[in-house]
Formats: sequence, structure tokens, C-alpha cells
Amino acid sequence: MSTSTVPIQFVHRALQAAVRAGVDVNELLRGTGVAPDLVVHARSRVTVGQAARVARRLWRLTDDEMFGAGPHPVPRGTFRMVALGVIHSPDLRTALQRTCEFSAVLPGLPTISASMGPERTVVCLDHTGLRDPEHLVVDLMVGVVQRFTAWLVGQRIKPLALELPYPSPEDPADYDRVFGARPRFDAERAALTFDSALLAAPVIRTEAEMLDWVRNSPGDLLARRDYGSSLADQVRRIMEYPLVSAGAPVPARPVPWPAPEEVAARLNLSLQHLRRRLRAEGTSMSVIREEILRDAAVAALASGREPVTDLAIRLGFSEPSAFRRAFRRWTGTPPGSYRPR
Repeated sequence: MSTSTVPIQFVHRALQAAVRAGVDVNELLRGTGVAPDLVVHARSRVTVGQAARVARRLWRLTDDEMFGAGPHPVPRGTFRMVALGVIHSPDLRTALQRTCEFSAVLPGLPTISASMGPERTVVCLDHTGLRDPEHLVVDLMVGVVQRFTAWLVGQRIKPLALELPYPSPEDPADYDRVFGARPRFDAERAALTFDSALLAAPVIRTEAEMLDWVRNSPGDLLARRDYGSSLADQVRRIMEYPLVSAGAPVPARPVPWPAPEEVAARLNLSLQHLRRRLRAEGTSMSVIREEILRDAAVAALASGREPVTDLAIRLGFSEPSAFRRAFRRWTGTPPGSYRPR
């Protein structure tokens, strides 16, 4: 299981949507594991589980799967109903067609349209009727189009283009990690373009699997799970495996990191070629390692099961003070801010 984290800006946007819908923000955060004092720090991060709990709680408190952003409320259970209508499609083409048809007849849902050409397919989301100044609904719905359909066919849907109709955030790097592409911001539409060859991919999931996926939503939309992955994601999985597989370590001891040469060998690449390809993706092994350490630290602290001293040892720091300095650099806050209250 990945230890990926989500930037605090996701929670910021959920809080803004809650205020707009008349929901008390303290009531929204209650039981999610997100401490209110984390929200004020721009570099804070939360676990995927915490972010998913915030979204699910906002769904419950608004009784609206669009958080009050649509022209009409969308009752809870609507996406489950749409998924039940899509899961028995023979292939991705049919699944997309049915999704578009559902969006056209269900009040409150933005219309989804798909232009399926011989080489490229463009899926557009009509955002014009949304009251979504936080862009939370647009991001989640574009994520559903990409991630749920990819999950249906068990293949990565790599964007040839991703267009979003709002300005770029200060740090758009997490869009790369979630969607697998850097969006074109300030676009006239919300749209995802991918290779039409994927339309023939068969739907391989069962109805029971789909119900589990819906119950976990939006967890799978926020985690790095794109069924094929960039080279950086493959490197991350290799490097984080010792941390992920170790669980809660007793006794505390440093987790062995794979050497760069070992990572390259497992990918059948020379180390030089691996580094060159990672540079082309805008990252490096050292950056990936820092992200893994940050995410593992956030996840461990949020669980509350491991003393900071043991965590520092497990992550390979020479002493707890060095870990605390690194954690402040990563998140802008001390480790204690992430402890469960």
C-alpha cells in the first residue's frame, strides 16, 4: 500500500466549499484526523485516507455529491447508481458512452461529452453551470473520468492533453502525480484527451469490485494508482517498498534503501540512462527519496503508533533532531502537529 500524501490545499478547498454550503468547518474536520492548526500552513500534507474522509464527510453534511456546486443537489448514491449502469459495459467505448448518457439525464450533474476520433478521444466536462470557485468538483470529476475508467479496464489512461479552466496553482507538481500529465491551465474547457486505441479495452471488473471501489471513493482518485505508471512512479514503488512492507517496525531500526544501481538494474536500465529519463520527467532519485521520506513520516505520525525517536531511526536519520529539521523543511510544521488529537 502506498504512503502517498495529498497537499493541504485539497482540504482548503473542501473547507471553502463547506462554508459556501453553510457547513460548520469544525464539524467537517471532526473525526477526519486533520488537526485544524495544520490547515493554516501552506506546505502541510495529509494522508490519502484523511483527504478521503474529509470529502466523504462533506458529502454527508451537504447530502450532495457535488458539495452544493451544481444547479440542483445530487443525492448521495448517485455515482454508485451510475457505476452500476456502467460496470457491465463490454469495453471502454461503451462505458464512456453510457457515462455521457447518464450525465445528460441526471439533474445536477455536469454534462460529460466524448468525441471519439480514429486517433484521439476527447472527453469534456461542461463546467459552466457549476458554482465551483475552489475547482474542487472539476478536479474530482476529471479524476473520475480518468481514474475510474482506467480502473474499469485495468490499464493506465495516459493523457495526451489535460485542460483545466482555471489558473495554475503555485505548485502544480501534484497534478503530474495524480493525472500523469501537467495540465494546460486557463483553458476554455475541462477536457481529457487520450489515445483512441484504448476504447477497445475490455471492462474487466466485477460488480462486487465496483461497489468496493465506490465505498473507498475518493481515495483511489487521490492516490498514485494509474495502472502502468511513469518511470518516476516505477522508481518510487521500488524505493518505497521496504518502508511500505515493514509496517509498524518493532524494534525500531533503519529500513534498508535500495542502492541507485539496484533500482536501475531492476528497471533494466543503466544508471546514467535512468537519471537522464528522470530529468526529462522533471525529477530525480534524490527528489523521489525526499518525497517518500516525507510521505512515510506524515502517514506514521498521523497513525499515532510510533514514537518520533523510533520513526527517525526507521527513516535513516542519525538523531531525532535531524528528522525534526527535515520534517519542518518538508511541511512547515513540527512533527507533533500531525499527532492524532
